[in-house]
Amino acid sequence: MYVADSRTTPAPADPGTRPGGRGRALPHAKAVTALRAVPRTVFVLGTVSLITDVSSEMVTAVLPLYLVTALGLSPLGFGLLDGVYNGVSALVRLVGGHLADRGGRHKAAAAVGYGLSALCKPLLLLAHSVPLISLVLAADRTGKGLRTAPRDAMISLASSPRTQGRSFGVHRAMDTAGALLGPVTAFAILRVAAGGYDAVFTVSFCVAVTGVLVLLLFVPGRTPTAGTAAPAARVSLAAAVGLLRRAELRRLTLCALLLGLATVSDSFLYLLLQRRLDLPQEYFPLLPIVTAGSFLLLAVPLGKAADRWGRRRTFLAGHLGLLVAYGLVLAPFHAPALPLVAAVLVLHGGFYAATDGVLMAAAAGVTPPELRSSGLALVQTGQAGARFACSVLFGAVWTAWGDRTALSAAAVALAAGAAVCALLQPLRTTPEEAATETGATETAATEEASPEPFTAPKSDAAPTKTDPAPTTEAAG
Repeated sequence: MYVADSRTTPAPADPGTRPGGRGRALPHAKAVTALRAVPRTVFVLGTVSLITDVSSEMVTAVLPLYLVTALGLSPLGFGLLDGVYNGVSALVRLVGGHLADRGGRHKAAAAVGYGLSALCKPLLLLAHSVPLISLVLAADRTGKGLRTAPRDAMISLASSPRTQGRSFGVHRAMDTAGALLGPVTAFAILRVAAGGYDAVFTVSFCVAVTGVLVLLLFVPGRTPTAGTAAPAARVSLAAAVGLLRRAELRRLTLCALLLGLATVSDSFLYLLLQRRLDLPQEYFPLLPIVTAGSFLLLAVPLGKAADRWGRRRTFLAGHLGLLVAYGLVLAPFHAPALPLVAAVLVLHGGFYAATDGVLMAAAAGVTPPELRSSGLALVQTGQAGARFACSVLFGAVWTAWGDRTALSAAAVALAAGAAVCALLQPLRTTPEEAATETGATETAATEEASPEPFTAPKSDAAPTKTDPAPTTEAAG
């Protein structure tokens, strides 16, 4: 703990310390210091994701009602479109990752993905048949698949190894804020213009274009680390697939795949809550908002915890929290429904906060910079494909044997998958990442005891050859 030298002249009280607290930082001062360790590029990409999610969630919020009510689509037709909407992006993530790694063109690949999704919003007004709507939705999800891995690669390359989890946590929190604002904006538009789906799609397009402009104007054009770390000849599809020969990345991808096979989709979980607890239908649209709110509040704290205590540990703990949520839904409680629903949804949001960005931070630590986007895409593809398969299997079991049997099977599979993952790879990471985590713990301890909590870290003020974050920051 810092103790002032009585032989020196006392310095003026720092606004970030308690009076008489002998240099101990206030909680808000610690938070500001922690956020200052996050590069500006991460905040810009978070802003892009926030704006884009406002646009996409505006459409997602009204799309089922638009397709079934306005276009008269059958439930089976909507189910097929929902499968297209959620499954196509998994097929193109590897393509987006490879294109981004060629010459370090992460920004260009991400811009193509964001731009393609933006163009699809007004096209929904022109599509009045199932085949045309399927094409538009497939193109929209193609854009998402193209942009996800390059965006996450830019986040990881802009951040120091010790703050990967924190950076991804900040980005996911901003992304989730957009997911909260999107439905609210859509319903506000529909309230003003009854049946005005055209107004929703038009505003969504304008918001999406704004996100693309922010990306083009404020994100660095090329990631220096990715462009100079290795010869361009090493960046190829064969090299990208060859990343699976790395034991750590292969095990991480296998764990993401196994746990993804037991991760019930959000829509099914919300339906289970509504049916098991007899919730009034008017409360159903509020369920995703509670999950998103929990995700928003927990993303940064759990990202920071992952940097300190281990990303694999945090990732596995998030799935154990989801297992508890499954258990609460299955338990024969007779308590009031509202507290039980709140507990399940908070655990659900905490699951995303402990796994979404944390998995990418863990994958970034075992992927070379010149193939960072491809490595992240491999993990994302395995996880997305597994979750798509889980949705199909869950729906089939529900249809054949009921919702309780389906969720019980998913809970057993999740518990078994978590046990296998704990055996496949130690909860402690590679020696390199273990050293990083130790350094992160020391850094956090220094922040807590620092007499000047508002001083920027040295890594942001003085670039060195060993810390890639300042290099990217200078470019940003």
